Amino acid sequence: MENKNVGWLVLGIAALLSIIVYLFNSAATALALDCPNLAEGYICSAHKALRQEVYLSFVIVGVLALVGIILIFSRPNVKIIIKRMKENKESNKINMNSLRNEDRQVFNLIKENKAIFQSDIIDKTGFGKAKITRIIDRLEGIGLVERKRRGMTNVVVLK
Repeated sequence: MENKNVGWLVLGIAALLSIIVYLFNSAATALALDCPNLAEGYICSAHKALRQEVYLSFVIVGVLALVGIILIFSRPNVKIIIKRMKENKESNKINMNSLRNEDRQVFNLIKENKAIFQSDIIDKTGFGKAKITRIIDRLEGIGLVERKRRGMTNVVVLK
């Protein structure tokens, strides 16, 4: 949901709660009037408790209304997200000449297949398990590929 829709929803809930609190206050005040007067100038304990509960309820409703208004008038941070995406694209430009031959060979194999099991890389390159693991670790460290666990093996995909 968008912020604006959630804000209207929260504002509606706050309005509904304020009506409920008002009705509760009216009913409880009518009941509290039956409290016997202890002495002149003293307020019945029921009146004190009722007043505190009503004030607390209106404070909660006010906070809800404030949150709703903030959500209605806040804008999503679309520009920040786009800016971060552009920065990530620029940082992904890596000089392939800095890679070792075997790293480049494994990367090209992953690039051709888009996603490949790590065991298939071992079969196609002829390298050992440990060597493939080290190569993929280096490629992951640079940010070119990502390893995803699938059962007992890994799937290596382009990042």
